[in-house]
Amino acid sequence: MTNPDTIILVHGFWLTPRSWEHWIAHYEQRGFRVLAPAYPGFEIEVEALNADPSPIMEVTVPKIVDHLTAVINELPAPPIIMGHSAGGTFTQLLLDRGLGAAGVAMNSAPTEGVRVVPLPQVKSTFPVLKNPANRHKAVGLSFDEWKYAFTNTFTEEESRALYRRYHIPANGGIVWGGVLANFQPGHQDTWVDYHNENRAPLLFISGSEDHVMPPAVQQSNAKHYKSNTLTEIKEYQGYAHLLPAQKGWEEIADYALDWALRHARA
Repeated sequence: MTNPDTIILVHGFWLTPRSWEHWIAHYEQRGFRVLAPAYPGFEIEVEALNADPSPIMEVTVPKIVDHLTAVINELPAPPIIMGHSAGGTFTQLLLDRGLGAAGVAMNSAPTEGVRVVPLPQVKSTFPVLKNPANRHKAVGLSFDEWKYAFTNTFTEEESRALYRRYHIPANGGIVWGGVLANFQPGHQDTWVDYHNENRAPLLFISGSEDHVMPPAVQQSNAKHYKSNTLTEIKEYQGYAHLLPAQKGWEEIADYALDWALRHARA
């Protein structure tokens, strides 16, 4: 078997592919082809999306996953798929479609059926969930909300710099949809087949201090998988939700890649 030579990096909400800038350079230096596809309409810069967030309201989970699927299907061989936050959910959805040689979901939002809702998660998403009307809006975070949710272990200076560089509004409808998925009949947008034997190996990575998606969310999500396909969890102490940009991220990036290469399926 030939090891995968391409890595797909999937960003989460309130972020763009810019959030992967350090990982892209790091993996390219290791000789890999690295793609960080934007959600449809997110191909413009952070500053442009903050000035005009209308493209944010055009996306849906199916549109995002179909777009990522099309990118992967253009590749000559299955890639390693890594996602952060909502990107971790999309990683799971892609693996469930039979895509990828291995997957890594970091501080991942859950797939349908995961009902663990820790209090810090409620507080982190409250800016969206406090008003049902936000289902029809692109909702940004204030700096204080960003610091609590994304960078609670970072210095004030680091938090402000990353807020200016990375933050964009999120689609309130998708955030609300994730909350309601467990209370509506039938399969919703984030449903996966937890018994899928054809899924590629999956690693969950958690930061112990993550407020948006605390480790209990990843632990519950991993336990839902009932197939014989490998599913593991790795927790890093002292890391917040914006794990890909926190000091020491190189160790996590190398562990994630080495794990994926070690367990990649043919």
